[in-house]
Amino acid sequence: MTKTLLFIPPLTQLNTPYPATAYLTGFLRQQGLTSRQADLGLDLVMSMFNNDGLSQIFDEIEIGNFSLNPELKAILLNRNLYQNTIDSVISFLQNKNYTLGYRIAKGNYLPQGSRFNQIKDLEWFFGNIGVQDTARYKCTMYLEDLSDLIQATIGPQFGFSKYAERIARTAVSFDPIESELKKETGFLDQLLIACAKKYFDEEIPDFVGFTVPFGGNLYGALKVGQWIKQHYPQVKIAMGGGYPNTELRELSDPRVFQYLDYITLDDGEGPILNLIQNIQTPDSEKKFKRTFHLVDNKVVFTDNLIGGDFLHQQKPAPSYQGLKLDQYLSVIDMPNPMHRLWNDGRWNKMTVAHGCYWKKCSFCDIHLDYIGRYDKATADHLVNQMEALIAETGETGFHFVDEAAPPAALRDLAIEIIRRKLQVSWWANIRFEKSFDADLCQLLAASGCIAVTGGLEVASPRILDLIDKGITVDQVARVGKAFSDAGILVHAYLMYGFPTQTAQETIDSLEVVRQLFQNNLLHSGHWHQFAMTVHSPVGKDPEKYGVIRTGPEFQGFANNDLYHEDPKGANHEMFSDGLKKALYNYMHGIGIDFPLKKFFSFAIPEPLVPRTLIERSLKATPLDEVSKTGFRFCFLQNTLLLKKQNGGNKEVEIIGSKGKDTIEIPMHAAQFLVDHQDQFQWNAKNEWDYTTTIEKLASLCKKTTDELVQQKWWKSLRQYFIVIKA
Repeated sequence: MTKTLLFIPPLTQLNTPYPATAYLTGFLRQQGLTSRQADLGLDLVMSMFNNDGLSQIFDEIEIGNFSLNPELKAILLNRNLYQNTIDSVISFLQNKNYTLGYRIAKGNYLPQGSRFNQIKDLEWFFGNIGVQDTARYKCTMYLEDLSDLIQATIGPQFGFSKYAERIARTAVSFDPIESELKKETGFLDQLLIACAKKYFDEEIPDFVGFTVPFGGNLYGALKVGQWIKQHYPQVKIAMGGGYPNTELRELSDPRVFQYLDYITLDDGEGPILNLIQNIQTPDSEKKFKRTFHLVDNKVVFTDNLIGGDFLHQQKPAPSYQGLKLDQYLSVIDMPNPMHRLWNDGRWNKMTVAHGCYWKKCSFCDIHLDYIGRYDKATADHLVNQMEALIAETGETGFHFVDEAAPPAALRDLAIEIIRRKLQVSWWANIRFEKSFDADLCQLLAASGCIAVTGGLEVASPRILDLIDKGITVDQVARVGKAFSDAGILVHAYLMYGFPTQTAQETIDSLEVVRQLFQNNLLHSGHWHQFAMTVHSPVGKDPEKYGVIRTGPEFQGFANNDLYHEDPKGANHEMFSDGLKKALYNYMHGIGIDFPLKKFFSFAIPEPLVPRTLIERSLKATPLDEVSKTGFRFCFLQNTLLLKKQNGGNKEVEIIGSKGKDTIEIPMHAAQFLVDHQDQFQWNAKNEWDYTTTIEKLASLCKKTTDELVQQKWWKSLRQYFIVIKA
């Protein structure tokens, strides 16, 4: 049987493994094949950040006699203190040394470099009792100080979420990458190769697969591939993932195949299974699924295998078996409670549906398979996967990494989680669409949803239309309120510099963002400047969007990022620092009432957006519709008890997760609700849909349905039940 080894090259995340190898491992095992997997990024970090590793790093820096600023020189002079504390810090961040948190948070246990100056008043952010969070934040800053020293000296390519990303950025030619690979192997590269060598010492594989999701993973994969080719030329090597899928679709330069044998595109399951089968049957005619390879030293793309792809419903749960889950680090690089989810805690990563159900946004690579081909699985299948992952990993946290998880699929998933009484926490990527009303958000929260991330992009009506986002600012406000009222944190991806965007629209967009934070509708966000890509509608037809493509010229390797001029738009880059500074303050609860000009070093236009725009959007939220055929009336985690009679009313005591509440309800309506409450649960056959229920209650109260929803008791009761499409 073919011996397979799957690598995550450095570096993606410190707190949890990138899921691609786990997806493939689960799939290969479903097919009766064995596979090992390893996170070389984690291995590299663990080899560096321990007493012995730091000692070697400090020695290398001292030998190099680098010119350092005073802050970095102080770290070097404090080497003994760093070496004496590093093992304890790593252990604490791995959740193995809980009690050390008190010493780290309250004392001077850690040496402090310049990173500690970012936030002075930690007590304000974490509170007097937030000992573990304060300690985790201090440990993260401690590691970042060390990273700054390494980057300034022996490892300019090093970062905790990337490795030599610079050389892969807009790499239209393979020249700079090959130049870097042919240099003498540096200190950090030696550590990386030593990490890979350990897996070969255990067992020499027949086949190695690298997942390269980002540009910051490319160099590490090729460097290890170079070592494998030098020492184990018989081993076949493949590369797949997000970077090849977006950047290498027009590959023609054969030089990359000095470091590997195959590059696969789009979903990896079919192509990798096919490559393994080719190894197992060497004498048979070779078939390939979406694979680049060399023929007579020329790059060819072969897709001659009929079938060979698998529906989302057919795929098993990811398997993290073999990954060192107990060694990942829960770090906090920002106190903001939403923003920290990416780095704090270990999440089982899953996908609700393949691709994007919207696939219209003009800045997005909607023509590529991983976005353009929408394919979903049933809720039953997804929850089976969740239960399998809990059994394997012991972790009950899930991050659904969809392009945009469909509201209907999330609804069905939540219902199935509640039906099975599964106790989980999860978060997902969404679109801010109107389907996420208060009822659906309450349902999602009841199933364990703690946060959502979504693309607001440019909060300007004209630009939103150009983007074809399919949302409005009013809609975002209402959806944000629905999530926030349900106790779900909201993060927004924000964009500036879209073609023809003016300075006024940029500032107006920031004012909308400010108001969303002010009204507690956003809890976190991230600005990024528009980038034109070759696979997006803007990249395919720049003239339609008022911009001029200016390069770069494709030279055989990567083809994705495009340079462009925007003659009608503002000087977008000059707004970058101010936008990010404002957002950074908003996420820390600071500066909400500051004039926007305070965040910029140059004159900006006054916002034309009314200061009450978002407030007005929320007040315009429509009342309950009284006719919702096919919608269920459902109590979530509440029990109703009849209490004493008061005239024509009865007191109904509602007992639930928020404690007790008492509402006076007309006598016959109260009796009906209590008598039928078992039918108003998800795990019961519900004969009373919303329309039937509201008509019955209106009849019992001798009211019309329109009159019923205006009653004070109904509005009080409304917070304890949801109305959701069956």
